[in-house]
Amino acid sequence: MIQIAGLHKSFDGLHVLNGIDLFVEKGKTAVIIGPSGSGKTTLLRCLNLLEMPEQGTLSIAKIGIAFSGNHRIDQTVVKAIRKQTGMVFQSYNLFPHLTALENIMEGQVIVLKRPKAEARERAVALLSKVGLRERADMYPHQLSGGQQQRVGIARAMAMDPGVLLFDEPTSALDPELVGDVLLVMKGLAHEGMTMVVVTHEMGFARDVADQVVFMDQGVIVEKGTPEDIFEHAQNERTLQFLKKIR
Repeated sequence: MIQIAGLHKSFDGLHVLNGIDLFVEKGKTAVIIGPSGSGKTTLLRCLNLLEMPEQGTLSIAKIGIAFSGNHRIDQTVVKAIRKQTGMVFQSYNLFPHLTALENIMEGQVIVLKRPKAEARERAVALLSKVGLRERADMYPHQLSGGQQQRVGIARAMAMDPGVLLFDEPTSALDPELVGDVLLVMKGLAHEGMTMVVVTHEMGFARDVADQVVFMDQGVIVEKGTPEDIFEHAQNERTLQFLKKIR
């Protein structure tokens, strides 16, 4: 489903991603962990081309791109990649002037050109899926952080992506609100949604991930099953990181 090879990204001369290779199988969940500044979010943003890599290759759902210096990428290909990827941000990014229902309908109507009745039906079904059907007519300011994030997940799903990308989706939440969001994500994983998740929630990584990826200083230091990483890590840097967070 997702194939990355030799991916590089720099900002103002700082090499943030330094030759990333990663494969995520369709229907599987990859969880990316590591210290702040290790390149996790940049990698995620490169997957849906919010950031444009300078070198390497990216393939999602058989749509491939090769990056080379300042070579311009065809916008048709960029749009095709973005259509396959739904992004869930840590800061929710809901439209404040739209209700929960309208937030989920908006992209369907504007981007996918769905009739409003069909978009509404899909939005209601997704709100029910994330446990917020009764909050459909509420505005973001009337919702808790956890509820806003669940609306954000429903909004991403409404676009029918092949892959869901989560950028530390619980980092802005009060501890008591984290569980509801993780429960929704666990449900999606069990249903076979392909997901790439950047998170500090090690329990989620242990329980849900098919693949755990540890990054540091712009490279993938180690990757494997949750048991491989949490119980039998081989790299000294991985062991140091896990020791500090336990």
